[in-house]
Amino acid sequence: MNPTKKFYLASAAAACLVTCMTGAVQAQVFDEKFEITDPTFEQRSAEEKAIEQGQSASSAAQPAKSGKKKKGEKRAEAEAPPAPPAKWTDTLTVDGFVEGGIAVNPNQPFNGLNWGHLYTDRANTPIFNSGVLTVQRPLDPKAEGFDYGFKVQGMVGEDMRYNHYMGELDYAIPSRTQIGPIEAHGLMHFPIRTPITEGGVDVKIGQFVTMNGAELITAKDNLFYSHAYMFNFGPFVDTGVMVTTHSKSWLDIYTGVITGNNMSIGWPGDNNHAVSFHGGFGFNLLDGNLVIMAITTTGPENPKQTDRFGTGWPTGFFANGAAAGGVGAAWPYPVGPDVNGMPFTSNMSAWGVPGQCACDVNNAIRSWNNLTTTWKATDRLTTITDISFMMESGWNPSSFGVPQRNWGVTNGLIGAAGGTPLPLGVVAARPMGVTAYGIAQNVSYKYDDVWLLKARLEYFRDSNNFFVSAFPGYFDASNLQHGFWCPSCINRTYTTLPGFSPFGSSTQGGTAYTGTSYLALTVGTTITPKLPDNIPYLTGLMIRPELRWDQAVNGTAPFFSKNGMSSSQGMFNMDIILPFSLL
Repeated sequence: MNPTKKFYLASAAAACLVTCMTGAVQAQVFDEKFEITDPTFEQRSAEEKAIEQGQSASSAAQPAKSGKKKKGEKRAEAEAPPAPPAKWTDTLTVDGFVEGGIAVNPNQPFNGLNWGHLYTDRANTPIFNSGVLTVQRPLDPKAEGFDYGFKVQGMVGEDMRYNHYMGELDYAIPSRTQIGPIEAHGLMHFPIRTPITEGGVDVKIGQFVTMNGAELITAKDNLFYSHAYMFNFGPFVDTGVMVTTHSKSWLDIYTGVITGNNMSIGWPGDNNHAVSFHGGFGFNLLDGNLVIMAITTTGPENPKQTDRFGTGWPTGFFANGAAAGGVGAAWPYPVGPDVNGMPFTSNMSAWGVPGQCACDVNNAIRSWNNLTTTWKATDRLTTITDISFMMESGWNPSSFGVPQRNWGVTNGLIGAAGGTPLPLGVVAARPMGVTAYGIAQNVSYKYDDVWLLKARLEYFRDSNNFFVSAFPGYFDASNLQHGFWCPSCINRTYTTLPGFSPFGSSTQGGTAYTGTSYLALTVGTTITPKLPDNIPYLTGLMIRPELRWDQAVNGTAPFFSKNGMSSSQGMFNMDIILPFSLL
């Protein structure tokens, strides 16, 4: 590392640490997934609090009565005119936030990538994560009659590379910083009172964020800057209709039909011709202090292959001499030094082939499932337990032939018989299906109005190395979901770890078909300095430093480092969030 870069990183780390010792804390705010996530930081108006408590905004603004009434007070109170009803626009808000950060990785990855990360994928480089603007009028959760509202939310920033609805500005800006919508939907509450709809029915139509899992796309609503594996490689946004049935005071039922994960409507917005189901159950127990969400997103997600073998890709040769456009083509960007004579391209690429399902893409099922429990144990202590299970039925990519795990053996037998070994990817494969599962335990403690202390421990098993991937190119995530050629996408479904030889055995790390088991520990704090009251529009300041350690616990080495691959990855991460309100 040159002296200038060392000085920069050292200065950034020092500034982060100094800032951490001088701030004050903000916890999570009320969000749409859970009635309570971590309500230890609440800078809300009386109107906002009133909505959550089912009161009118005007009544919430009135001072509470206390003590014994004086003589004549009862009559005066009775004769006072009733407070005017709250206006529909009283709860209309226009607000947002701006977020930027840095993910410092002492491993100094040779390709600059933090493996297993999306929003924090760039190592040792400042990141403009997102600027978000939201215009909304939420439903009154205690509305007795018909009610309606809406939400429109847009984002600009580097995070937006992963949040696109297909066909909506996904190729508008050829840069890490991109722009697009996050939510755009209408809301309606119908006062349908039956034994199974005691609280009425809510309908959401349009585009909205998935309900899977504990974490959200919007940074200010999460505990940590970096995300869990189960968030990074789970569903993000949906287009469709979601119906919430408030069956009992303690039970909500969610039923929805969507066009697919990150899909919009029609080609090229939808990468196949099938819909998916999104829904589940929500349990509100212990007066709202215990919230359990069981949510699934299930349906066909594989794209039609419009350029399956890269015939539309520019001709020429890649950096390591492999011809472009053929099965087996390697990663076309500069790579690190060889390991046991093999370039890292053999470890990093998906052989130039985007995610392929040689199946009926309208029938192969992918399913993301989360069981999320949020328990507000005390006024200061909150725990969130997130359990995830993922599966895809259409893989590996063929409906006949030799399972991919046996390709090496097959080639060995061909070679022993005097034949010419076949390049990997040529022998037809039979679908085996893939799975992943994990559990993440979050704990946050509000020490005082200055500090929020927090920790997260996650175990995630990617059994077939299908889900955990990297997308270093500007449009990699969009290309993969569209089914376009994606030579820079990094996935280990087809390859092995260092020491790989197509005709021999792996001497380091193990093969792709052993999968990878990840253990990640993150500890940190959220700091919210008190700002002067006369600052226009700015409503707060959040500073979130964290220390994170990722470890592969099954003998594999999935992480990039300066001189090769590593079984672990330590990081110091920090972001700064500036929330604002325009209305």
